[in-house]
Amino acid sequence: MKANRKATPELELTLYRPVGLARSVKTMADIGEEQLKQYREEGYILVEQFLNEAEVQTCKEALTDIVFGRAIGRVQYGISIDQIAPGVDRELEVRKIHDFAGVESRLQQVIDHPHIHAVLEKIFSEKAKLAQEMALMKPAHGGGEKPWHQDMAYGALAWSKAVCGVWIALDDAEVDNGCMRIIPRSHMEGAIPHYAVRDWQICDTNITANRVLAAPVRAGGVLIFHGLLHHGTPTNNSANRRRSLQHHYAPVSAEKLSPQEYKRLFTNEMTGAEC
Repeated sequence: MKANRKATPELELTLYRPVGLARSVKTMADIGEEQLKQYREEGYILVEQFLNEAEVQTCKEALTDIVFGRAIGRVQYGISIDQIAPGVDRELEVRKIHDFAGVESRLQQVIDHPHIHAVLEKIFSEKAKLAQEMALMKPAHGGGEKPWHQDMAYGALAWSKAVCGVWIALDDAEVDNGCMRIIPRSHMEGAIPHYAVRDWQICDTNITANRVLAAPVRAGGVLIFHGLLHHGTPTNNSANRRRSLQHHYAPVSAEKLSPQEYKRLFTNEMTGAEC
């Protein structure tokens, strides 16, 4: 669900101004018991180096090929495609790319990456299966806000066991170009109602702004986070775009929630509460 509204700059400043930075480790090899404990308690692990420069470039080339019809995948634009001005690179108007799993081998290698699956198996205590794959393009000069939300509040990610998000930077993700904001420990609060305001989102008044951390990471870094962690990104008003891959995985034993259970957990239908 998506409402046709935008946050004012003043509201974004209130909602996304960080009080600190997320803790990180250097490489995937540095993920040990301390980081797994951090995931359980705080809901995230931030790794500075995951994909190398050549792997990042390969992913970006694959996404460009999808946009221009040279590879298979679905493209979602921020504006109607017939509104793109002549001479403008249409890739700069892309909001999201998805449905490339199983058909785009360069991106599939990242989905299946053994280092990711090794960490997920430790988190889940069982093997992982892909629940969703996408690329989030966040163009410069106005790439839109993604309001605060829990990923499991979206139907494709509503499973009986907690899913895990794997967010991989393909450009440097900085505080000023829309890097992820997170609220550590918010996953401990469980599922909460979402509302169709500017998107399908947590009500702005339910965001504890004094706990917001920014999670900046260089191209090739990865944020691994719990499916109930409160997170969001502000508008990218900088001159630098912020492309990323975001894949979600579920434990192999997990099953999709029934519509009734989904409504009970993630909507206000049972309480009638308003945002």
